[in-house]
Formats: sequence, C-alpha cells, structure tokens
Amino acid sequence: MALTVPPPRVPPAVELGGDARGEPWDGWAGWYEREMGWATAGGAPVRLLTGLRFDVLVVPAVAGHAALRRVGPTGPVALMGLRMSLLVAPGSAEELPGLLDWLEWGGVALSLTGLGAGGRITAPPPPGRPAEPGAASWLRPPRPSREQDEAPVLPAFSGFGSRRRDAPDLVRLVDAVATECHRARLARARAGLFHDEPVAQPLAFS
Repeated sequence: MALTVPPPRVPPAVELGGDARGEPWDGWAGWYEREMGWATAGGAPVRLLTGLRFDVLVVPAVAGHAALRRVGPTGPVALMGLRMSLLVAPGSAEELPGLLDWLEWGGVALSLTGLGAGGRITAPPPPGRPAEPGAASWLRPPRPSREQDEAPVLPAFSGFGSRRRDAPDLVRLVDAVATECHRARLARARAGLFHDEPVAQPLAFS
C-alpha cells in the first residue's frame, strides 16, 4: 500500500497574504514606500520597482561576495538564493553594456545583468525583520531616509573615482563585479559546469 505524504502546512498568515511570522505583505510595502520612498508592486511577495529610485546589478552570489570584498562600502545589497542584487543609481542599467565594452568585457560571457526601468526584484523583509531560509534578505540593508541627511548613496557613473567614501563609483564596481563573474565562470568551466549559460559564448583567458 502506497503511503501518501501530506503537503507541508501553510501558516495562516501566508494563506491570508502575509509572511510566515504573521506580518502582512502590505506592511512591508508600506515600510519601503514610507521610510525609503521606493515604489513597490503589491501581492505576495512584495516587489521593489527598479528604474525609479535605483537600478540593480544582478550577479551570482559567489561573484558578488568576492566583488564586495574588493570594493568595500557600496549601496544596499540583497541576496536571494544563489543570486545577489546590488542597488546602484538610476540609469546605471542603461549604461552597463557600454561600460562593459569600455572596460574591455564586451563579448565575454558574464552572468551579470542590469535591471532598470520596468524591472523589479523581490523585496526582502525590511531591516531588522528575520528572513526565511533561502528567501530574499538584506546583506547590506538600506537605511531609512530619516536616519540620514539625504537619500541612500548609490554607486553612480562619476568618472574614475568615487567622490564619496561610502560608495564606489559605477566604473569601479562594474569592473570588480565583471572580474569576479568571469573568475567564477572559469571555475565552472574547469569543473565542466555550464548549466545556466550558452556554451557558444567565449571565455577570456588572460
């Protein structure tokens, strides 16, 4: 006789449109809109809209961690599973292809994408609230605007060096991220792992 395993019980809060700790999703959306001035899309889970107050660079988490060790302070950074989202200044996603070409990464396969106007990312729980394992969470959380004199400082295209010490400029950040994405891809190539990328794209060896 075959045994039937019942599905895991869904917490009542999730059934009613909240997270597993009982906080409604619209409470998260309200926090981001009220405290950060960030636009959201409702539902479960809440999404943060890109291209308005910030753009996002999405990279493999292993490459992102290595890049963060190189560049030091950045803007807010979120994790979700094996992907990392680095918040950067609005318009950065549009600049990304040309910047990669200028940095001589054009034509090299990189697991690096930019989200700008029309994009969205899953909203992590607001800072100070716990996240479920594997769910979106803040690695470097944003600070509410009332805790600082101005909006969060985000990496932006500002020339050959950051004008402030609390975030690198976009050139330095993209170069570091691209380098670490390429190193991670070379490691996967040596291990014979290319499940997420077309095999026809070139590798750069230098």
